[in-house]
Amino acid sequence: MRWFRHLFAPSAHRLFPPESLQRIAAAIAEGERLHSGEVMFAVEPGLELGALRQGVDARRAAQAAFARLRTWDTAANNGVLIYLLLADHRIEIVADRGLEGQVLPQEWQSVCAQIESGMREGRFEAAVIAGVRAASALLARAFPATPGDAGENELPDLPHILG
Repeated sequence: MRWFRHLFAPSAHRLFPPESLQRIAAAIAEGERLHSGEVMFAVEPGLELGALRQGVDARRAAQAAFARLRTWDTAANNGVLIYLLLADHRIEIVADRGLEGQVLPQEWQSVCAQIESGMREGRFEAAVIAGVRAASALLARAFPATPGDAGENELPDLPHILG
């Protein structure tokens, strides 16, 4: 049955039209003024049949997207990917190694639960923006912005639609 959900996954472009992606990007940029980390958001409608045959779950797909999007490519190893797999109704957060021990796994899970709750209510954009803000608050605690330092934007803020 899972392959069926992935074959007929909802359109990411319909749920996140260009204006919505711009508002999410603005929330990412706003959050990044509070910390020296980098936040990315990616949405994937469904996985390919080969990945499903191999048993790829949302976590492995998120880790692959983290690598493909080069979220790890930050000077302080403090990039974070918020990943949505529409077909499985799953949110995953992959944080780079610089955040290990700085943010607890249950804190990331709380952000995921917050996003999932909003999505169940059909508030896709608002849920993602709330999640971006919550992730930015965690990053601000671990890697606060330095006063007077505008900080380099190491990764693009515009969300990615994969697949």
